[in-house]
Amino acid sequence: MQVILDGDIVTVKILYKKNKNIYLRFNDEGTLLATCNRLVKEKDILNLINENQEKITKMYQRVKKTQNEELFFQYLGKKYTVVYNENIKEPTFDGELLFIKNKKNLDKFYKKEVERIFTSEVNRILPYFDNIPKFTLKFRNMKTRWGVNNRGNNTITLNTELLKKDIDLLDYVIIHELCHFYEPNHSAMFWTHVEKYYPKYKEARKRLRS
Repeated sequence: MQVILDGDIVTVKILYKKNKNIYLRFNDEGTLLATCNRLVKEKDILNLINENQEKITKMYQRVKKTQNEELFFQYLGKKYTVVYNENIKEPTFDGELLFIKNKKNLDKFYKKEVERIFTSEVNRILPYFDNIPKFTLKFRNMKTRWGVNNRGNNTITLNTELLKKDIDLLDYVIIHELCHFYEPNHSAMFWTHVEKYYPKYKEARKRLRS
């Protein structure tokens, strides 16, 4: 059985269980799974899909977005097509391709590169600053912030999504957070400090927003 969602032909697979109701969900391959009891007819499932067309379409769009993200790898401002091969021992870039063993290895590679590159850039930039207290550097995915300086415990946290950006944008965020050791808020004096180390900070802010 098939239906049209977001302009695509989507396969609907029925899974029979002792359910009183019909449950719809997508698997990682984009197949719509309908879990129901054996008394349910195909037309009942189609009616339920039609009645919830908008909601199911949004679910399908989220699945497609995840699939597209797994096909490509954003790395330091460039976009690479991911080629999975179980015989690959080490991640290898070749032109616009990234050859890697599997998705698990890709996630490990991303995490390793975040730690390596972010730490390297912090260590490169730090000597240009004076009177910076000893701080802990952390990395995590953040939804609304590119970086955070917690002056309470002297911790700088950088958003792991920055690995996808041009490295000069990573440098801007590092400089931004280091300047918060001089000024806790975004006062005029704070931006004076930022401009000293990163004159084109306004352009960097616009690029990060886009």
